[in-house]
Amino acid sequence: MPPYRLQTLLEMRERAKEEAEQAFSDAVKALEKQKAELQRMEQELVTRKAERKQKVMAYLQQVMAKGNAGVNGFNQMNRYEERLKDEEAQLALEIERQKETVRQAEKLVEQRRREMAEAAKELKAIEKHKENWQKQIRAERQAKEDLNQEEIGNTLFLMRQRK
Repeated sequence: MPPYRLQTLLEMRERAKEEAEQAFSDAVKALEKQKAELQRMEQELVTRKAERKQKVMAYLQQVMAKGNAGVNGFNQMNRYEERLKDEEAQLALEIERQKETVRQAEKLVEQRRREMAEAAKELKAIEKHKENWQKQIRAERQAKEDLNQEEIGNTLFLMRQRK
């Protein structure tokens, strides 16, 4: 059988499909990593809020136990609580940024999925072309062989007729 004239293209499409599959796999892994980071940050925010409430209650009990629950003690407690709330707000902003990062990663995964599907479709098309080409070559060979067999048969028939 003669060499397939589009073999190079077939190999290129196979490599493109493998690369698309690898890119998709990498994108999925990156998405899972970003989701895990988002979940960790959200859990940290919940933990910080709970810790803030505990610390404020502990400080309030400490001030009450000492008996000097003056304005200065409450002001210090309010400033401390505000600082903790500011840290929580900063973490909430980081969570929003992380959510955007997750959305971008999801878009990238979808894009890679489409690219992988397109690469698979292109590979399938060239493979189908190769199959049809091989069928055509086999059919041509069979036709030539049939013609040769017929010529041999005709030649033998004519030789027998002459005797």
